[in-house]
Amino acid sequence: MTIPSLNPALEPPANRPTRTTERETVPTPPTSPPPQKESKRTLVGSLIRWTLFIAAGAAAWYFNPYWLPWVKTYVLHEAPPPAPRPERATPVKIAKVVPQDIPVYLNGLGTITAYNTVTVKSRVDGELINVAFKEGQMVKQGDLLAEIDPRPYQMQVDQAAGKLVHDEAALKLAQVTLARQRDLMKDNATTPQQLDQQIAIVNQAEATLQIDKAAYENALLQLEYCRITAPISGRIGLRLVDQGNIVRANDPAGLMVITQLEPIALVFTIPQDEIPRVQRRMQQEGELVVEAYDRDFKTKLATGTLTAIDNQVDATTGTLRLKAMFKNEDHALFPNQFVNARLLVDVLKDALVVPSSAIQRGPESTYVYVVQPDNTVELRTVTTGPSEGTLVCVTSGVSEGELVVTDGLDKLHPKAKVILPESQSSESRKNGAPADSSAPGAQTERAPSAGSSESVATSQYTSGNDSFRIVPLGNCLLEAT
Repeated sequence: MTIPSLNPALEPPANRPTRTTERETVPTPPTSPPPQKESKRTLVGSLIRWTLFIAAGAAAWYFNPYWLPWVKTYVLHEAPPPAPRPERATPVKIAKVVPQDIPVYLNGLGTITAYNTVTVKSRVDGELINVAFKEGQMVKQGDLLAEIDPRPYQMQVDQAAGKLVHDEAALKLAQVTLARQRDLMKDNATTPQQLDQQIAIVNQAEATLQIDKAAYENALLQLEYCRITAPISGRIGLRLVDQGNIVRANDPAGLMVITQLEPIALVFTIPQDEIPRVQRRMQQEGELVVEAYDRDFKTKLATGTLTAIDNQVDATTGTLRLKAMFKNEDHALFPNQFVNARLLVDVLKDALVVPSSAIQRGPESTYVYVVQPDNTVELRTVTTGPSEGTLVCVTSGVSEGELVVTDGLDKLHPKAKVILPESQSSESRKNGAPADSSAPGAQTERAPSAGSSESVATSQYTSGNDSFRIVPLGNCLLEAT
């Protein structure tokens, strides 16, 4: 019989006997999962608590304008913020959309050219003994301009006249001799040869007489050339030769230059794309009106008519030259003067027009501010057409009779309040200020009594939360109130 060891740990496991007791083993209760009802209640409660927390936070954020000022004032003892100022109405100037005929022009840069330009030259050589004109003088055709010493040419006239008289006498003698030869021939007292000889002498005398007459007339013409007269009517420029100089016939520089100013021509260009439009208008109207303006396009100089169209387009510029004539009775146009030409090609009947100052151009469109019946403005997109002076044709976007803003546009936005000129003046009278106050917020006061010590003008200005009054009493005094 094996005696069991008193220390069970020293006993090998295989040989360790099982201990048995007669006492009944109490069974261990099995572990059961938690109840599901309690888990669901806990999850629903958490969701409700978080929902109420989020709703309370959202409500606090949404209604903070109502309770936050109260907390700042009574809890944190902060001063309440100033109340926002109401939007001030903007004084503006307006214009009415009206129908009006708008002329359509083609603009081009042109040059005034004289209708005739003459460089006056001497036809004979000699000393210039008289200058009968003043520089810049207006002359008429046939007026005396200068004289050349006529004495040499007068001698040539006298010489030609003497030769003419001499040859006339020789012709008469030859004619008398021929008559005698014919009488003698009837009586056979002379020969036919002598008669023929005398006939030839007469013919020679007649030819010599014709030469003498031509020489005499040429001498008279040379003498007449000593008097230089105006070939055309116009204005004389600066003289090129002074009195006392020896002038030569056909000198390239000449003595003076005369330009005809009445009428005068204007040569200008238009784009080649406008040629059919101009030709069609000329066929319909016959004559087209051309206006000449100064370089600034502000002053109208003259009005004329289109007279000619060039026969070819300039290939380098793609333009066509046109020529217009002007009466120029007031001499407003000068030769070689650069002007802006305007060619009338069409007239738009009863087109809606607004002042150009009302048209505003944005990055996306062109627009105007239209005044509504409640004195607010509406931004209206418009489409513009031709313009004439300060008026612009509007093809779409506005209707006849509507009011558009022309001044004070920099402070406007859609739905902005405006003060029209009539209401502005009435409101100014109520406040005791002039209607055209130069600075909004500035007010000028005067004492009622002229003898009072304060009978000087005071000015009151407002800047932020401070108000300043300037009183000029000797030295300028500045008070802050």
